This record gives sequence, C-alpha cells and structure tokens, in this order.
Amino acid sequence: MRAENSMLKSLLTQHGIDVPQRVVVADTATAVARPITNPLSPDAKVKLFRRLFQGRNDVYPIRWQSPNTGKSGYSPVCANEWRNGVCDKPRIKCGDCNNSLYVPVTDNVIFRHLKGEITAGVYPLLPGDLCYFLAIDFDDADWREDAKAVLQTCVANDLPAALEISRSGEGAHLWLFFANATPARDVRRLGAALISATCARTRQLKLTSYDRLFPNQDTMPKGGFGNLIALPLQKHPRDLGRSVFVDADLQPLQDQWDFLESIKPLPQAILETVLTKLVGDRHPLDIAYADVPDENSDAPWVRPAKPDIKLAGAMPKAVLATIAGQLFIEKAGLLLRPLKSQARQCARSHAVMDERSMVALEKRGIWRTGEPGISKDVTDRSRCRLNPRQ
Repeated sequence: MRAENSMLKSLLTQHGIDVPQRVVVADTATAVARPITNPLSPDAKVKLFRRLFQGRNDVYPIRWQSPNTGKSGYSPVCANEWRNGVCDKPRIKCGDCNNSLYVPVTDNVIFRHLKGEITAGVYPLLPGDLCYFLAIDFDDADWREDAKAVLQTCVANDLPAALEISRSGEGAHLWLFFANATPARDVRRLGAALISATCARTRQLKLTSYDRLFPNQDTMPKGGFGNLIALPLQKHPRDLGRSVFVDADLQPLQDQWDFLESIKPLPQAILETVLTKLVGDRHPLDIAYADVPDENSDAPWVRPAKPDIKLAGAMPKAVLATIAGQLFIEKAGLLLRPLKSQARQCARSHAVMDERSMVALEKRGIWRTGEPGISKDVTDRSRCRLNPRQ
C-alpha cells in the first residue's frame, strides 16, 4: 500500500499536479479543518479596530486611578491638563473649562490601548446625533443568561452581534456595528426592539441586568460629549479572559481578530426592515409609534383614533403603589404579561431622564420606575391605588 502511494505521488508530481497534504487533527469529533491564514499585522489590527469601534475622533477618554484613594474613572485627554495657570482642576471641571485642548484619536492611541499602556474609551455619539455602533450593557445579577438571550435574538434575526465580557468580568457588552453613520435615535430603537423581542421570545428579561444602551442619548447633550464606553481588548484584562469576545456559551473565541474581521456592519438602509422583523408595527417597548398623518387622506390634519389595547387575562381590582421620588409598584398578584409590559414602560427612552432612572429594577419584589409625569398630581411619599384597565 505504501509503495503504491509513493508511485501515485511520483506520477502526480511528474505531471505538475500538487500532492494533497494530510491534515492531522487532535479530535475528529470536534475539530474543524480550516485554512491557515496569515495573522493580521499590528497596523491592520489597528485599522480594523478603528473601523468597527468608531466614535468621536476629535476627543477620547482615558482611564485613571488615584494612587492614594484607589478611586478610578475616565476623563477626556486634554493637552493642557495640570498646566500651571491654564488648568484649574479640580476647582473647575473639564466640561466647564475654557482652556480645554482635547487630544484627537490616532493609530498610536489605539495601539497603546491594545498593548496595555493605557485604557482608552470612546464617545459613541457624533456631532449631528449620529453613531456607528450600538452597545447594550448587562451588569449585576443574571447578566450571563440575559446577555446570551439577547445574543440568541440577534442570531435568529441575522444580526452580526459581538458579545464581549466586560473589563471587570462581572458583566457583558453586546455590540452591533453600522456601515454608515446612523441616527442615534434609530440605533437606540434597535436596542429597545432587541430587548422587547427577547422578552417576548423567552422569559422576562431582568432589568437588573440590562443596564443601559450606548449611545445613552438620542441627541448630543449641551456642553458635553455624551456617555462613554470602555474600548475592548485592552491587554491586561484580556490576559485574564476579560474584555474579550465570546461565543454563545460565553467562552472566549480562539481568534479575536479573525472574528472581528468576519463582522459585516449593518447598512443603515435596512434598519427599518430589521425593526419591523423584530417588533412588527408595534413600538419596540410595546408603546405605539407616533401616528403619522396620511397626506393622501381627505383630512390629514385629523389624528386617527388610538386603538383601545387591552391586556388578556384577569386583572386585579387594584394595584398598590408608593410614590417616593419614583413610582414603586408591588408585584404581588400581578400576572407576568402586565409585569413585562410595565417593565418595558420603565425602560422607555426619555431625553431628560437619567438613564439609570429609566431602568426598572426588580428589587425585593417591587418594580421601580422613573416614568416622567406619572406622579404629576400625587404628593411624594404618598400611597395610591391604581385601577388597571380591564
């Protein structure tokens, strides 16, 4: 047999035909044969990284930590920081300083971040209220199951999501990238739709885990840059298995750069199609879209009557709630579907609300909501009875 193999190989060589090479794998049951590709050069990695995690280029934040107190945070990098007679920190905050000289993002900044020399972040919201990515932040209890559930929703809807374990290792970021600069409002609608679709498809998504969306705002706040998010793949947490991208079982992907290179950002043109597929003609958080008059109707200035939407199932005669700066609704006696509807109401975007106040927290059997206007005619720290509509 070996002699015949040698003869056949010799004949193939004589006729200029390449001899197939034997592929050796450790476990044929689990191994997957794949072509060997040349690894990306450092410059190519930086270029790929900047293409995906694209935010403001004229300024970027960097992580700092006090050697005395251990306190840490992020601040925009300023060329005038701590200059005598120019910088008045901490008496004057950076956002209020007239001498700010912010440092732009460069390839070297990203290279130093990946190498572990600095920990950089990014401001996702661009001038003009546009952005290139969406990130959904999961923290605290049940973040693993919640993050996996939303990732499954993305996979089921052909959305090229990337799931990253956070720097602390106690949370996750789910990233979606866009091929064009896309209005932040539409990007955040997609985030809300993913959460709602996941709630409808699986179990109630615990809002103690869903923390916030990035960008945090639909529009640029006056005098600021919007909220920042830490960039992934910084060397030191990466060496600990953190700040890395993982599969559906939360296991680190073998080749981080091969995975990032395979991502095809979403074109802005298909965003509405994706939203329709996720939630149909309903608002992503079970709230109807604003009615748009039909310009072809006989009276386009007349708003159509809103449908009387009723929840299926028996409803309690009354729900006990407490007003104490926010509205606390006791869950005892409520059915799951009304609870899910209330939870999504609590997560609804509102331009003037603190992001954390928009998130409903399941704590000690009580839902907390920062829904604006709901306590309009009720004194703080009072108790009231809500009569659910049948």
